[in-house]
This record gives sequence, structure tokens and C-alpha cells, in this order.
Amino acid sequence: MELFGTFPSWSLLIVRLVLGVIFFAHGAQKLFGWFGGPGLKGTIGFFQSALKIPAPLTVLAGLTECFGGLAVLVGFLSRPAALGLAIVMLVAISKVHWSNGFFINWSLQQGKGHGFEMNLALLAMAAAVMVGGGGAFSLDRLINPW
Repeated sequence: MELFGTFPSWSLLIVRLVLGVIFFAHGAQKLFGWFGGPGLKGTIGFFQSALKIPAPLTVLAGLTECFGGLAVLVGFLSRPAALGLAIVMLVAISKVHWSNGFFINWSLQQGKGHGFEMNLALLAMAAAVMVGGGGAFSLDRLINPW
């Protein structure tokens, strides 16, 4: 039952809800074209041409973001879902953002992408959920209240 173990923390609840919303929304953009996203066909095309990521791994990333985000949002299997999200962030940092430095490109300087600071913050949030579980009001807590 350790898989469902969680502390009844309000801070973990806040981190879990924000992390879940962010990843669900980004995954829904990639898979379904919701919220102005490109949908699966557009995402696969971009990942293959710009990032050299094969289609099956692109689909896996989209599924992890969408349904891992949803799992984190409701607090079901929070730790393994957060692990999946952390892995997605490590790939994003290494494949896209590292070469742009640390900071977000707030001035939208042409030809320069965003640095990895946001990815690092999301990675830290996922790590918090991996360590502490889903926190208060999570489904994990209902399954295993200890």
C-alpha cells in the first residue's frame, strides 16, 4: 500500500493541483488540439522534424502529460504519475531548453527560445509529489489513509 501512501499535507495538495492542471492542459493540446494546441498529428510532425523524437515516444509524452496530469490532479497513483511527468521535463530540458540557458525569453527575442527555469520549477513540483504523495483530498489518501 506504500504506492498509495501520502501525507495529509495542504502544501502537497496545492502543488498537486497546479502541477496536474498545467500538465493536463499541455497534454490535451498535444493529443486533442484543445486549448489552441496542434493535436496529435501536428505534435508528431513537430517532434519528428524539430526534435528528432520518433512518433511512438511523442505519443507516450502526450499521454503522460495528459493522463499523468489528470492522475496527479485527482491524486490517483500520484507518485508514479509525478515520476512520468518528471521524466518528460528532463527530456524537455535536455532536448529543447538547455541550449537556451536558464531564463525564460521574456522579451521574445527572435531566434532565441526559452530557457529551462519553468521546466525546473515543474520538475521540482513533481519531485515534491514523488516524495510526499498526493497530500490532502487525494484519491490515494482515500485508498490508504496512513
